[in-house]
Amino acid sequence: MRYLPLYLLLLLPWSLNAQTVIDLIREMPTYASCNYHIYPDTITAQQTPPPAGKRPFYISHYGRHGSRYINNRTGFDTPYLMMLQADSVNELTPIGERVLQEIRLIMADTEGRWGELTSYGREQHRMIARRMVQNFPEVFCKGATVKAVSTIVPRCMGSMGAAVMELLQAEPTMQVTMEVTKRNQWYMNHQDRQLRKNYMTPEARKAYDAYIASRMGNSRLMEQIFKNPDIVKEIVDEEYFSYYLMKMGIFQHNTHLRQNTFLRELFHIEDLYRMWQVDNALWYIQHGACKLNGGRQPYSQRHLLRRLIADADSCLQLPQPGAQLRYGHDTVLLPLVCLIGINGYDLATDNLDELEAKGWWCSSVFPMGSNLQFVFYRSGPQDTDVLLKVLLNEQEATLPIATDCAPYYHWSDFRSYCLAKLDAYDSTR
Repeated sequence: MRYLPLYLLLLLPWSLNAQTVIDLIREMPTYASCNYHIYPDTITAQQTPPPAGKRPFYISHYGRHGSRYINNRTGFDTPYLMMLQADSVNELTPIGERVLQEIRLIMADTEGRWGELTSYGREQHRMIARRMVQNFPEVFCKGATVKAVSTIVPRCMGSMGAAVMELLQAEPTMQVTMEVTKRNQWYMNHQDRQLRKNYMTPEARKAYDAYIASRMGNSRLMEQIFKNPDIVKEIVDEEYFSYYLMKMGIFQHNTHLRQNTFLRELFHIEDLYRMWQVDNALWYIQHGACKLNGGRQPYSQRHLLRRLIADADSCLQLPQPGAQLRYGHDTVLLPLVCLIGINGYDLATDNLDELEAKGWWCSSVFPMGSNLQFVFYRSGPQDTDVLLKVLLNEQEATLPIATDCAPYYHWSDFRSYCLAKLDAYDSTR
């Protein structure tokens, strides 16, 4: 193992967050919606040149599907049904009537499209694939082999298809295969029932309820929409109404209705910020190394990490392996990032107030279209000192491993670190 600058690397993830969450929400309101956040239209991150003589030759990738419609009616029905009931007793202000009109428009547009990939989502993956070719032409060269795998969910299949079509337009001679089968679900979209069942322990519930107590509700919004807020509180739950109406307004940025910002503009930046805090804490409890539930939730993706390592071991034996691209979900990508410890997301704490200050910001990990790229480098097929660089959403990332060539790491060190971590977990089960 290489020990030179480890203490500096451990500090780096927090120093990178020069902007505050509030700053990011001002610039990109969708940042407040965590997993509904939108992948950036442009990526300007610079790539650090590799050590002398090293060239990229293999990419191992896992990506979330692109922008989609909301999965089901529940989130939209919550404010919609409350508004209908208030309207039935003539309790809507003119602004409230406009809100109901907008909700009806959104509901009509989404009906029959629940969970489907949007045109915006296809474009995201098309552009990600284009940049992969531009950044790593040595990997996506003439005759290169590319294997793409998707979960059985249509939005993931569509994302894969959009990316593959772009790759073939860039280099038609590549040998590209696509695979969609239930046989891959065990590692492509494993949802550990036992871990999921136990994430909200009594300790976690107590801490979470205390954390969100001052962050829910919006009396100002109630006064804008309802004529007599005190009266309608009998039929409208202020906390749920405000929360889900914000979600509805922001979610539309993933669809062709993204230019219609009326609902989102009902909310102040501080409202959006509080919603982000509520969601970020819940995502941490569900998928982070939260001490309140034993810190084991990231291990839901232990099968995927072992598969990534096994696939890499196999491909490294080839003279020109190409790329393996995998298309799945946010509930896989986030815990995988936490399990590996990319950019400090293996943070372990029992204090939810620490998350923001220490840079555990889930919106930066898994927006629609988010992706992990493990890029491998060597000087040639006989080179045994293989290097690895990790890109999180196309930006160079740090690992909790010592290195003498950051942002590059020695594959042997990464492999040993991950397998030791996985073996330690398996031995306790």
